[in-house]
Amino acid sequence: MTAVHSPTAADSGASASANFRSTAREGVAVSTERVSTVVAAVLQGVHSAIRAHDVTYPEFQAAKQWLMDLGEGAEWPLFLDVFVEHVVEEVAARTQDGTKGSILGPYYLPDQVALPSVCTLPHRPDEAGDPLVFSGRVTDLDGQPLAGAELDIWHADSEGYYSGFAPDIPSGNLRGVVSCDADGRFEITTVQPAPYQIPTDGPTGRMIDAAGWHPWRPAHLHLVVRADGHRPITTQLYFAGGQYVDDDVAEAVKPELVLTPVDQRVTYDFVLERA
Repeated sequence: MTAVHSPTAADSGASASANFRSTAREGVAVSTERVSTVVAAVLQGVHSAIRAHDVTYPEFQAAKQWLMDLGEGAEWPLFLDVFVEHVVEEVAARTQDGTKGSILGPYYLPDQVALPSVCTLPHRPDEAGDPLVFSGRVTDLDGQPLAGAELDIWHADSEGYYSGFAPDIPSGNLRGVVSCDADGRFEITTVQPAPYQIPTDGPTGRMIDAAGWHPWRPAHLHLVVRADGHRPITTQLYFAGGQYVDDDVAEAVKPELVLTPVDQRVTYDFVLERA
């Protein structure tokens, strides 16, 4: 079952923007030379596209209006997470070992309920969807278990909606922070998420429609896996044979992150490198 409609872009964009602004971040010290190099390269890319494709003044003005609409609609987190973040993550991965990462996306919410190593994610009494049991282990690069490692996990429901970003879904639904046992193991019972359509009634959706692209992401589990003294991993796990796995609008699927369900169970082991 997949979503046939999405929460409005305005509601989702406002939630994503508010969540981004509320998350404490350390300042980034960047030299004047670094700023000049990167900004100049971005502008050169834009200039090259304009020259290569003979962009007209009406097209330029339409693009200017679209950029203004994107900001006024609070959709910058949505647009950047869908169309840009996967490349930033790809660059970061060049110097990282352990489990493959993927994008965080716009639907993360911190400070979710703490759960034991064997648990069921919070859900509604009448939560729809096929059962899914997700189990595995967290180790270091040498295969040693990381006792007490945490899996911050969240995912869409069986209709493709996320709690906190869609009306009528209880806060914290299908979200939790799971602590592994002494052997680094976990077993999480939840429901199979659905593919979801990114909100299409705002400027991001208008761009997708104008380009003739589809707005769908494949079903996936989101995770931030962390343990003391180790580099946390942000990743997503997908399902073999699922819709849009081979055609993800966010281009975030990696072969190493695709699970093969067996009798409504999936298994995945995480490997963390020292910080």
